[in-house]
Amino acid sequence: MTTSIDSVRQRAESDAKSRGYYLNPDPKFLQDLLKGLKVNEDRYGYPSCPCRPGSGVYEQDRDIICPCDYRDPDVAEYGACYCSLYVNKKVYDSGKPIPIPERRPAEKMFPELAPKTEKETTMSQPTDRKLWYCKQCGYVVFRDDAPYVCPICKAKKEFFAEVKLEIQQKTG
Repeated sequence: MTTSIDSVRQRAESDAKSRGYYLNPDPKFLQDLLKGLKVNEDRYGYPSCPCRPGSGVYEQDRDIICPCDYRDPDVAEYGACYCSLYVNKKVYDSGKPIPIPERRPAEKMFPELAPKTEKETTMSQPTDRKLWYCKQCGYVVFRDDAPYVCPICKAKKEFFAEVKLEIQQKTG
């Protein structure tokens, strides 16, 4: 299933409006960003940031799924997110692009740099509860089935995953 540019635009516009942001005022630049999101969503199954290299591994890219984890601090500090898809009113009115430094930690960009950790021994006991979480924004809900649309980020039902809860007790 491919994603349309219109649906990518609608999702971005809806998210921008809900946060008091604007989309980039340069029509060509904005179109290129939306195309990049569409390509990444078609390629990976999730809309990773078009300005950062995606790994294609959801868990490694989770922080750069648009809107990424760095958007709000970037807009607050610089007036725009890293790729400049989302901007504040001042940047929108000026129409001038501004450089934004990369905020993503090197360990996220290059997982091989992350320190190795030892695994703890645990005892597990499964529960019967169904817990769903949105893989795009982290929204969590108890339901029989996943919601059709995430009420937070408007992600589709396919972006929800069932979480199996376990009570764990550390040993040793």
